[in-house]
Amino acid sequence: MTPFAGRGPDMARRPRVIVVGAGFAGLNATRELAKGGALVTLVDRNPYSTFQPLLYQVATAGMGTADVSYPIRTFAARWPNVRARRAAVSKVLPAERRVEFDDGSGLDYDYLVLATGVTTNWLNVPGAPENALPIYSLGDAAALRRRLQHYLEDTAAGRRESTHVVVVGAGATGVEMAGTLAELRRHTTPLTHPELRPDQTSVTLVERFDFVLSPYKPRLRDLAAEALRRRGVQLRLGATVASVEPDAVILEDGTRLPSDVTVWALGVAAPKQVSDWGLPQGKGGRVTLTEALNVRDHPEIFVAGDLSGQPDPLPQLAQPAIQMGKHVGRQILAAAHGRPLRRFSYRDPGIMATVGKAEAVLQLSNGMTMRGLPAWLVWIFVHVAYLLGGRNRVNVLINFFWRYFGPRRTATSVTQ
Repeated sequence: MTPFAGRGPDMARRPRVIVVGAGFAGLNATRELAKGGALVTLVDRNPYSTFQPLLYQVATAGMGTADVSYPIRTFAARWPNVRARRAAVSKVLPAERRVEFDDGSGLDYDYLVLATGVTTNWLNVPGAPENALPIYSLGDAAALRRRLQHYLEDTAAGRRESTHVVVVGAGATGVEMAGTLAELRRHTTPLTHPELRPDQTSVTLVERFDFVLSPYKPRLRDLAAEALRRRGVQLRLGATVASVEPDAVILEDGTRLPSDVTVWALGVAAPKQVSDWGLPQGKGGRVTLTEALNVRDHPEIFVAGDLSGQPDPLPQLAQPAIQMGKHVGRQILAAAHGRPLRRFSYRDPGIMATVGKAEAVLQLSNGMTMRGLPAWLVWIFVHVAYLLGGRNRVNVLINFFWRYFGPRRTATSVTQ
């Protein structure tokens, strides 16, 4: 039985679309398809969608998991022609136009949207999968938060010698994580854990380039690096990680960085199961596509978001995923009505990253830049605007200002 069985002859004439993945790309594709009248089944292995740009806030106990997640069934309930399903895809059968799930069931489709996103790429660094913690999912962020909280408690009680943190990768996620941890170490931990000596904690950021935030202009990179140093982050730039041990990060030059908690904010790749789907793959395992974001030999299959290997590579950020999701939804509706497909064209709105309280960098596509408090306020309100659900928006806004302007001892108020 299909999710839309018994809905009448009008429903039967509409294209059946399966959207796999409830991230930025999948949700925006679903929204476009729903407005266009398609019968959509939104599938994700989790019952919620995660707002990934704020996972570092969850990991550093500034927000709870519910603040950055939203139930996909609540999202689907906005339209009568959308259904939600919690399942993990086990097989994609292009020749049969069918998707099979890990519970043994399956669904047939007229069009398929793959927006599963990607996963952590350990870059073949020995010891990294075993000893480092990624920050790509809600579960990752919660696990990192628990580790940090437990280690600080154990260090304060004398059961551990230290809680040194090494963040690997100085992209936006790594910079935001390091900056927030450093502020907590300097301003909050002395109040909440007065038993700790300054030498028992540290935050180190490791980057193989000679600068942080590589997509940004040199001036903004330098400003961000200086802001991190002011907050007490130890920068190891131009350094490549050779291996990760349970209590240290080893650099290629032989340097051993003590690390009780290693955060892996470097590299993503397509999930291994994608290779079983019979679709062409390119760099990083991403699916090779036409300019319209569909598969050449199976034009009814579209791919959006980080899994998309479109001819012109794009940064793996929220905006490209949002725009690709909208484009894919519109192209499926066009194809269903016999109209030609259009190539995808990305409209770059700019990039931004926050370093800590009242400090962020913003770079627009026209070359204009902004830094400091104005950029930080823009960063906050842009992120709040893209959250799903009014409750989430209010909670996140309150949490931001409470964390940064409330009493220092309450900056890490989330315990679960």
